[in-house]
Amino acid sequence: MMGGNNMMGDWGLGGGLSMFLGPLIWLVIIIGIIWFITQAGGLSFAGLTSSSTKSAMDILKERYAKGEIGKEEFEEKKKDLES
Repeated sequence: MMGGNNMMGDWGLGGGLSMFLGPLIWLVIIIGIIWFITQAGGLSFAGLTSSSTKSAMDILKERYAKGEIGKEEFEEKKKDLES
């Protein structure tokens, strides 16, 4: 016997199984990372960001809630959006 080959050669259960499971494991890991990033970052596969589905009024309300704009500016912009 040259090289210590067994009856199944290099394609035995261990070799064939690892050739199938190796890429499958990497695929599952990559899909898991993508899923985690999309869930943690608020991203969606439908759009680039979840903010793409927000209305202008929603964004205005968020800015007011964060304190980025004052009440007067909020009321002005709200009237503009409603007209």
